Amino acid sequence: MVEPTAVTTGGAFTMPKSYFNADIGKLTQIVANMFTQVVHHNDRLPTGTQKPTRFHSRAPPNISINEYMLRITKYASLEPACLLLLLIYVDRICERNPAFTISSLTVHRFLITASTVACKTLCDAYCTNSHYAKVGGISMHELNSLEVEMLRMMGWHLIATQEQLEQYYFTLVRQDTRLVLEPDLVADTPSAAATSSIQDTSSSTAF
Repeated sequence: MVEPTAVTTGGAFTMPKSYFNADIGKLTQIVANMFTQVVHHNDRLPTGTQKPTRFHSRAPPNISINEYMLRITKYASLEPACLLLLLIYVDRICERNPAFTISSLTVHRFLITASTVACKTLCDAYCTNSHYAKVGGISMHELNSLEVEMLRMMGWHLIATQEQLEQYYFTLVRQDTRLVLEPDLVADTPSAAATSSIQDTSSSTAF
């Protein structure tokens, strides 16, 4: 892996032009920060109309989103594409299920379930649900139920194209003022579909 290098001007990090070469730890933190921002926004919204789902917990878990994501990446061996697929899954679920909201009560179960599905979708070799459940701190029975529910909520639309993954990566990096892409990168402006949720959290009640 190619690590992001520190830029002397402004203290920003230069991210590689391909997500394949992104440092997995750094990319994990960037994705976790995005989920944290969304949760902080959505937790301030009225909850009267939100219906409980399988992803809801009774109280927010004690572990932070950043720590939880780092744990999943480490012990479930997430690849960069899997991390980006988490964001794509949010968009697809919220598009099909407008009432679903990523909040402090749903984000942890969503992350471990989406990570499980992403690994099975993209990786030739992946762990068992028993292992993923231990990593996520839930029972295997609960993970099995969450996985089935997530597949239903996405309409079994699990695959993302190379172009979609690249667009989400470009948008994710450009949206963080502490990051810059390699200067020789020339890319098209990300499509509206790729930026529907991660571009402006203030305009979305779901993600």
